[in-house]
Amino acid sequence: MIVCSCRSFLRWPLTNYQHLQRCFTSCGFKYNLGTHIGGVFRVAMNRKKQKMVAKTWRPVSTQSRSNEGDEKHYFGGQVQEVKCTVSSYESTVLAEDSGAEVVNGDEPLSAAQKHSVTVEAGASLMPFIRGKGGATQRTIEKEMGVKIILPLSRKEDCLTIEGNSAESVARASDRVQAIIDEAVKSRNLDYSHFVSLPLAIHPELVNKLINFQNSILGITEANQDENLECDSSGNTSDSESEEQYSSKPRVAVEVKTEDSNDHVKLDITNIPLVSYSPKVSKSSTSESKASKLLADLGIEKSIFIKPKTFHLTVLMLKLWNKDRIQAASEVLRTVSPKVIDALESQPVSIRLKGLECMRGSPAKARVVYAPVEVIGGEDRLLRACQVITNAFTEAGLVLEKDANQKLKLHATIMNARHRKSKTRSRKADSFDARTIFGQYGSEQWGEYLIREAHLSQRFVFDDNGYYHCCASIPFPEEMQLD
Repeated sequence: MIVCSCRSFLRWPLTNYQHLQRCFTSCGFKYNLGTHIGGVFRVAMNRKKQKMVAKTWRPVSTQSRSNEGDEKHYFGGQVQEVKCTVSSYESTVLAEDSGAEVVNGDEPLSAAQKHSVTVEAGASLMPFIRGKGGATQRTIEKEMGVKIILPLSRKEDCLTIEGNSAESVARASDRVQAIIDEAVKSRNLDYSHFVSLPLAIHPELVNKLINFQNSILGITEANQDENLECDSSGNTSDSESEEQYSSKPRVAVEVKTEDSNDHVKLDITNIPLVSYSPKVSKSSTSESKASKLLADLGIEKSIFIKPKTFHLTVLMLKLWNKDRIQAASEVLRTVSPKVIDALESQPVSIRLKGLECMRGSPAKARVVYAPVEVIGGEDRLLRACQVITNAFTEAGLVLEKDANQKLKLHATIMNARHRKSKTRSRKADSFDARTIFGQYGSEQWGEYLIREAHLSQRFVFDDNGYYHCCASIPFPEEMQLD
């Protein structure tokens, strides 16, 4: 009987295993070296796995202490109270890895302090704080010894600065606030909101603007029908044609040859169909020439104001977080009684007539608008608009350059700044509007009642196609009798 200890067996070199197998074979035993050795290794590995049990985290201490205090820091020219929460906590460690001895599970092994501050900044400001490729953010984090946590969604307008000391967090927040102030004053940050007097609420005016655009761009109902007809017949694929004809019953005809009286049967459904490209109509050629002519003049659809957003602009605003939007909404609602007083509690109507250029000539037009004339020659509307501007300025929601700008009511119809073409050049900043002025220079757009004032959000639209309304105040619509 051969007895072999498992432990000593594992210590043998592979040559001994092979020698043992030859001995067993010579003695008449059948021994599978691979099976047994593999089994021994598997047992050893299983024992090793059992020894390396899953490590569990043992909380050394579950107690935490928080000290809250109010600190004052300088932000953008104002002293603001920043509430910092200092949390002292004990980190949990893996006792088996650290080799530390845990006594009753109550003895802390380490402690750290953490300070944080939240800064209000909308999605439009995050690129300025992040910098190109994240360079600005990394510089602040490295110099101040902090961590800047930017929001993951555009709907969030807060970022968090974390650090090991209140001083480092305060210095980093001052740096971020300085970046925000500089971005707001620069032209790189676009306006987010504006106070508007909606004109698109009048359907007849919207229809006139649509006809105006279609006339210049050469868009007619006949063109639209022709395009639809071409699309319906020209977009059929070869596979669809084959399926269409393959679904028809197969038809065989007899054909008599000239040389003999033999009759040959042909299946006409298998005869290949030859398709010819449609002839280019004269109208299509003329349209392409017209499109090229418009392109040479710098005129394209994107520079026209959308008719459903037609309005008069009272004041442009940069509201980069929810608090400022809420503050602006409250200012507009609060100023409503003063606006009514400026209008003398009477309705006000305007007349739109002709076309004019803003800072330029028709040959190199940048902005084309319809002049506004208050019916009756009264200045009540201008006084009401000035009341709104003063209220927003006093609330600190208007940039200095915008507050000092003189208001000129106008209804913009075309603006080269809205151009969506990929190429950006000086030529793209203007367009030749001489032909437009020759045709519509004395256009009568009509008379319309001003019904309300809106705090409108740019680039966001409601179900009717007009700018999203954050707040609104009504204008008088009926004459008040003394």
